Amino acid sequence: MNYGFVRVGVGIPQVKVADPQANVEEIMQLVLQSVNQGVEILLTPELSLTGYTCQDLFHQQMLIDEAEVALLKLMDFTRSMDTIIVVGLPVTYDGRLLNCAAVLQKGKLLGLVPKTFLPNYREFYEQRWFTSAADIPMGKVWLCGQQIQLSRYQLFRTPSCTFGIEICEDVWAPVPPSCALAQMGAELILNLSADNDCVGKYQYLKSLIVQQSARLLAGYVFAGAGYGESTQDLVFGSKALVCENGALIAEGQTHCLTPQLITAEIDVERLRIERRNNTTFSASAAAYRECNPLITDTDMLVQNLSSLTRHVNPHPFVPRGPELDKRCQEIFAIQTEGLAKRLSHTHSQVAVVGISGGLDSTLALLVCVRTFDMLGLDRKGIVGITMPGFGTTDRTYTNAVNLMKFLGITIREISIKEACIQHFEDLGHDMNKHDVTYENGQARERTQILMDAANQMNGLVVGTGDLSELALGWATYNGDHMSMYGVNASVPKTLVRHLVSWVANTTSDENTRITLLDIVDTPISPELIPADADGSISQKTEDLVGPYELHDFFLYYVLRWGFRPAKVFHLAQKAFQEQNDATDETGHYDDATIKKWLTTFYRRFFNQQFKRSCLPDGPKVGTCSLSPRGDWRMPSDASSASWLRECEGL
Repeated sequence: MNYGFVRVGVGIPQVKVADPQANVEEIMQLVLQSVNQGVEILLTPELSLTGYTCQDLFHQQMLIDEAEVALLKLMDFTRSMDTIIVVGLPVTYDGRLLNCAAVLQKGKLLGLVPKTFLPNYREFYEQRWFTSAADIPMGKVWLCGQQIQLSRYQLFRTPSCTFGIEICEDVWAPVPPSCALAQMGAELILNLSADNDCVGKYQYLKSLIVQQSARLLAGYVFAGAGYGESTQDLVFGSKALVCENGALIAEGQTHCLTPQLITAEIDVERLRIERRNNTTFSASAAAYRECNPLITDTDMLVQNLSSLTRHVNPHPFVPRGPELDKRCQEIFAIQTEGLAKRLSHTHSQVAVVGISGGLDSTLALLVCVRTFDMLGLDRKGIVGITMPGFGTTDRTYTNAVNLMKFLGITIREISIKEACIQHFEDLGHDMNKHDVTYENGQARERTQILMDAANQMNGLVVGTGDLSELALGWATYNGDHMSMYGVNASVPKTLVRHLVSWVANTTSDENTRITLLDIVDTPISPELIPADADGSISQKTEDLVGPYELHDFFLYYVLRWGFRPAKVFHLAQKAFQEQNDATDETGHYDDATIKKWLTTFYRRFFNQQFKRSCLPDGPKVGTCSLSPRGDWRMPSDASSASWLRECEGL
């Protein structure tokens, strides 16, 4: 299966200016490499058959004829190949010369796309040689013994995608042709270019292409002319870019003196899902309702992509490098502003937080501290309540108390043991039976204490539960599931850990830093089952429901993209079974393990929706959220049968 991926290639040949016969030989070598690598569409630079820098030689009939002969040779060479090849050449039409992209497959020309915007400034004088597509009526032209449709608004449909073409300067226009092509149905935009180099220009170009792919919710493939073009006045630096909806997924080596082929898979299914969900994109198409683009179907057989070359991030919620600091900063800003508004609206100067010594309650407490500092409120208005129970260990208790002390908040300790014992006696429940009643009874007792303490002090309870727990339903209904404002509600567990680490590494207080880092290193646990003989945590969440890094990965692709189980499984194989960086702490999971926890994820995600249907308010911090008021609306009694059947068949 392809799982919606299309493998594209950017081929940058070594050019001989005004020598189409030499150039086509170079292109043919790139075609062979592309076929061997399973490339479906191969893109080459602008005027790749002649070279871009021919200048007034474009007025020579010899060059025009030689370009056609070279194209004919390439057509004959590819007669038995499924790969679609896009090359550039000058084409005469109705007494004018056009800068064109030629699309060919299996020995046939499928279409010609002329350039619309011709630069005529500084170093570029294309209007000296070529005519804009906007200045001519579209029609048919004889080329290589075929009568071929020539139009700037053409869509080429393969079994796996629809693509359109623009050429170099077109993308620099205020409204590029690709805008219309995308609204007409193009999922990929191919750009044949000959963009020259200037200091700082490449970074600007790269951001332009990335943003255009984001604006169009499309894949964008860019091929720039390279070594061999005339350096009489300019240098062309072999630019090769593949972008997907605002992300750069593949990039070639600039200023490379040898031919190069860059391949990448664009997730067209993902683009289609995003377009379906984006009503603004659909509404924008109304402006092009009267346009009738020429549509050409190809004969391409869908390639079977047994493996992906693109990187699949095992931690999609956690950026790498300097971006992680920016992400943490932004999330804290959103969380604190949300809580600040709620405190101001309720005229409350008291926030009550249950402090367990675990990651989630620590993050919630840190948000409270920052919010109170921002509002100019006394930190003593933050009341941290630690509630030791039957499973509380010395490590978590000590960390909870120390953290509250070092942060300068009000500390209260209320044991739940006697209240729970009385409760179990009232129920007639055996204390030695460590079942769901035993566990949930403790969780609800803690929530009751927090709620009543908040009433006592005219405050509000700040919730600690995170996005990952909500997805799995790993919360006690009307227990830790409930609060008056949940600041962590859309923060996934993998990111909670990094947020706490980030605060630890940016705090000026050494005692706070040491405590926070120890909390980060503590196994995740609800601590509702008594500790082991050594006094260590016996109930580890990830042993029961599975690794959070897997569940967060599943959550991202299920919630954000709506992928089916088979594709999520395929991506997880790539993410968690490839060789990761030496500094990457990603776990390695075999197929059986991924299948087991993926099945668990779907089962719990469906079965636990009733808990998400009545969530308290909380700030949205990312693209994935489970708020029933705006982000995720799902019937609590929906059947998971279809999803689980596919999981079973993996």
